[in-house]
Amino acid sequence: MDRIIEKRKWPVRRIAWITVAVLVPIIITLQLVFGDRSSKLNIDSQRLRITQVREGQFQDFIPVTGAVIPILTVYLDAMEGGRVEERFVEAGTMVDEGDKILQLSNTNLLLDIMYREAELFQQSNNLRNTRLAMQQNKLQLKAQLVELNYQLKVTKRDNDRNAILLSKNLISQRDYDETNDQYEYLVKRRAITLETHHQDSIFRVSQIAQLEASLDRMSRNLEVVKKNLENLTVTAPVSGHLTSINAEIGEQKVKGERLGQIDVLDGFKIRAPIDEHFITRVQQGQYGRFDLASSSYELVIDKVYPEVVNGEFEVDLVFTDVEPEDIRRGQTVRIRLELGALSDAMLITRGAFINQTGGRWIYVVDPSGATAEKRRIRLGRQNQLDYEVLDGLATGEQVIISSYENFGDVDKLILK
Repeated sequence: MDRIIEKRKWPVRRIAWITVAVLVPIIITLQLVFGDRSSKLNIDSQRLRITQVREGQFQDFIPVTGAVIPILTVYLDAMEGGRVEERFVEAGTMVDEGDKILQLSNTNLLLDIMYREAELFQQSNNLRNTRLAMQQNKLQLKAQLVELNYQLKVTKRDNDRNAILLSKNLISQRDYDETNDQYEYLVKRRAITLETHHQDSIFRVSQIAQLEASLDRMSRNLEVVKKNLENLTVTAPVSGHLTSINAEIGEQKVKGERLGQIDVLDGFKIRAPIDEHFITRVQQGQYGRFDLASSSYELVIDKVYPEVVNGEFEVDLVFTDVEPEDIRRGQTVRIRLELGALSDAMLITRGAFINQTGGRWIYVVDPSGATAEKRRIRLGRQNQLDYEVLDGLATGEQVIISSYENFGDVDKLILK
């Protein structure tokens, strides 16, 4: 008889092994194709500085450190070189305009004055002698004219008489011609004498004018030299505080050397060095502010010095309103110098991440707060507080702004 053969069932263990053998390759394949292969790093979120991307008013400014100086400083330079003979006051004292400060001596300058005075006297004598010679020559010419006029008068009378006698045949033609020739000679001689007198007068007048001009020029030069002699006494050009004096008794000073300075204490200004990178963006009329003793003070750029020294140029800033009461010369202040007006912008707070990324990318925190992923961004302007975001972020997103120095080049941070 036929025997019923029972269908054999697979054991559970075998089914399990087959299932694992089939699913594992599938899972691995899916993981390779669709899984997250980015590099990761576990990091303690308490060590991170996280801030939110926000909309706000951006103020483009730079921090600069300036020194307080007097509103006006007058420098004392040697107008003439010489030996320091006497110091009338000491540095640190208050002086009034016209007060004597130093006395110099210059032997060469004294000799120069004596030489110029001698030249002036000689030129004055030349002018006097020329005038005397001109007067004498004038008198001589007058005497010659008197003599010629007399001879001409006598000769004309004889010539007129001989003309009458010749008409009556009482004298010969020869006798008449002699007197007539003599008369014509005297007429021509008188005309030449008059022309000589005229030309000599013109020459003498021109010569005297030149001598007078030379004498006047020498006189003015002498006055200038004497003024230089007065400059050997150094006096205060303004009233103020004699801050420094660089001269010792017996010391030799050359012309143009700095002897000291006087500070006018009627007010103060701030002189600040600025990196040459900003030279095209800093102009007269821009504003700045600084805080002192719980008060804020506004400044405005009064002068820009375009010369760059050691990578920096300088500006002078003056107070737009009242000055701090307790401000002192040489005091330093930290100024926020405005480079542009307020404008709406997307902002993130400044942070050390910029040192590793250069502002090209940043870690953006996931809304869950569990991870942070690298994202490319583009930053614009910056100031002491914020960076302007141009692209790559949205308002309200959380970003990590602390240093990335220990993160390496990982794509994702696992926050714990």
